[in-house]
Amino acid sequence: KNKIKMAPLPNKLAASIALRAHGGGDIVHELMLKAPHFFAKAAPAKVKSCQVLEGSYGTEGSIILWEYIYGGKVHTAKHVIRDVDEEKRHIGYEVIGGDLLELYKKVLFATDVETRDGVDFVTWTIEYELRKPDNPHPLSLVDFWIEFARDVEEH
Repeated sequence: KNKIKMAPLPNKLAASIALRAHGGGDIVHELMLKAPHFFAKAAPAKVKSCQVLEGSYGTEGSIILWEYIYGGKVHTAKHVIRDVDEEKRHIGYEVIGGDLLELYKKVLFATDVETRDGVDFVTWTIEYELRKPDNPHPLSLVDFWIEFARDVEEH
């Protein structure tokens, strides 16, 4: 299967968090891939809704719309699933609509799960290009993802 290879964007941030629950990485990966709408129940302070606009959950080329709560406001993000590797527990996305594109020309992000020494880690990576040099880098978005993982794990 040919994968879409995209050139790296000028900026990249990544954050990993260890999950306390045994098998938590598999659960997070499966939910992100096949049932992200569940996060509205598991992390209602962060996710308002998630719905498929085209295709289906977990399928490359599918378009997903998220409504999420960030900075006390409801935001939207529309993304297309670019690549999925079930064996490596990787999902890659490209943002194609929503609030993030007001600050960034292009946004790619990925979720990866790996197990090291019996501990599951989930890693979020965001690659982006600023629209203007004085726009903020999305550091608080990385914090949001870490808090999101904790909320899901506690649920």
